[in-house]
Amino acid sequence: MKKDPYKKLAQYYDRFVEPVNHTLRKIVLKIQPPEKGMQLLEVGCGTGTNLQLFQQNGCIVSGIDLSQAMLEQARNKLGDKADLRLVDAAQMPFDDKHFDVVLAMLTLHEMPGEIRSNVIKEMQRVLKSKGRIVIIDFHPGPLQIPKGWFYKIVILFFEMAAGREHFKNYRHFIAHKGLRPLLETKQVVIEKEKIIGGGNIALYLVARKKLHPESISTG
Repeated sequence: MKKDPYKKLAQYYDRFVEPVNHTLRKIVLKIQPPEKGMQLLEVGCGTGTNLQLFQQNGCIVSGIDLSQAMLEQARNKLGDKADLRLVDAAQMPFDDKHFDVVLAMLTLHEMPGEIRSNVIKEMQRVLKSKGRIVIIDFHPGPLQIPKGWFYKIVILFFEMAAGREHFKNYRHFIAHKGLRPLLETKQVVIEKEKIIGGGNIALYLVARKKLHPESISTG
């Protein structure tokens, strides 16, 4: 397994990154409200803050990540009731149609371009027929002035600080227009879309079957 890029950063991650992600987490809970007994998987769960919010609302939570250090932080936060695994998202060890909700927040852009489609296929595979995927990641714009460009500078700082490979994957993700091209397949339909952060971040609610797509775009 590759060297853990978060080995030294994991214990400080919540202190510095959580204030930035707090608004995103609130939007996730609004787009996909927790329900007691709901089976939820987070791909790239990090320190487990999203899982904790759903767990506190009665959901049965599972999380996967490639960082052992981040998973240790998540275990400290969530305890034994959460199923946390050191797993490659392109080869998930879960049964077909197991989860009601699959969540991925700021995860796809970290991955090499050649595996992103496979990860989305795996997210679809483990999702129940009437389940939903909630996926959030960076967006190529257009950016608002000046708000969008301010956020862009902040994002570039964090992405460069995460290391050369991370930044390379981020640039590839943005150059290939972000999430929407990855999601526009015959297998899924985008039910809701929300653009925030001055055009820097996109949030999608995705279903298996075509219902009535709704588009929400805000600044």
